[in-house]
Amino acid sequence: MTETTPGWLAPEDLESTRAQLPILYVEAVPVRVDDAGEVTRIGLLLRIGSDGTVSRTLVSGRVLHHERVRDALLRHLEKDLGPVALPRIPASLQPFTVAEYFPTPGITEFHDPRQHAVSLAYIVPVAGDCRPRQDALDLVWFSPEEAASPLVQQEMPGGRGALLKRALAHVGCPT
Repeated sequence: MTETTPGWLAPEDLESTRAQLPILYVEAVPVRVDDAGEVTRIGLLLRIGSDGTVSRTLVSGRVLHHERVRDALLRHLEKDLGPVALPRIPASLQPFTVAEYFPTPGITEFHDPRQHAVSLAYIVPVAGDCRPRQDALDLVWFSPEEAASPLVQQEMPGGRGALLKRALAHVGCPT
């Protein structure tokens, strides 16, 4: 049996692997929906980067070796939003988009200076109490219009603002 917890690769092995292979990620856009299933709020995490910059981002993280995508999505939602967020993982695990992050800017609208990463992106309704954990400072709920605003978009580095706009378009919110 393959052990996937508590970690994946040692930091030096991860750095070496990132330099040689694309890494698989999942990303989730947490949303609140009304009784008709329409998105009313979008949750964005507030984080401080290693360089001290404050930015907004989505729930995201690597898929571990021998881990199902569904399990990785649940693990990262719990890690970032807390154990009582009550996420409703979609019955179909078809992502709303696939984002390719490259270490070289300009190949796609997505950029990650550490690696080439392929990210499966999902919109996940959450019904419970969300309390950010780990390295997130806060979770702020925005209306779809606020989330699509230039002010919020510029606070989302690496193309995550573009990913958020794709999510809003996918659920029929004006961008």
